[in-house]
Amino acid sequence: MKQDIILAGVGGQGILTIAAIIGQAALDNGLNMKQAEVHGMSQRGGDVQSHLRISDKAIYSDLIAKGDCDMILSVEPMEALRYKPYLAQTGWLITNSTPFMNIPNYPEQDGLEKEIYSIKNHVLLNADQIAKDLGSARAMNIVMLGAATKYLNIPYKSFEIALQIIFGRKGQNIVDMNIKALAAGRKFADEKL
Repeated sequence: MKQDIILAGVGGQGILTIAAIIGQAALDNGLNMKQAEVHGMSQRGGDVQSHLRISDKAIYSDLIAKGDCDMILSVEPMEALRYKPYLAQTGWLITNSTPFMNIPNYPEQDGLEKEIYSIKNHVLLNADQIAKDLGSARAMNIVMLGAATKYLNIPYKSFEIALQIIFGRKGQNIVDMNIKALAAGRKFADEKL
């Protein structure tokens, strides 16, 4: 088993949290994991990306080659498409539909969505709205992770356990909210197909 994932978004959108949760779930299942450094201007609303590699065998490099990525998990649509050349033909692009317009010439939303729809394996969801409907706009990244769990080779329960470990010190209410957000994202992905 091997999965190569590119996490993409804009600084402050929770990419590191997603990576920590996937990493915790992978390690709890006895899998090996390597994560490349996060690149980008994470403190300033700039683009951020990280390579995350998971395998049941030894991993020798933390970088993913173009055309080899099994999943692009993005919390922002333009950033998802920035890494499209890395996506394998059978790979999944899972992205939030809500743009983070941090540049003056941000592309038209319709054009972005048209390109996303042209990718055979894609999930496009309004994670911001789903998180708001749950009562916690900050849980948008966990909604995105929930949608991705359908396509990750790690048991779903392991992500709930990872949320407990990572958010436990913040109190059970925060853990419960994030578990709801995870479930809402997974429900969207389940119903999409």
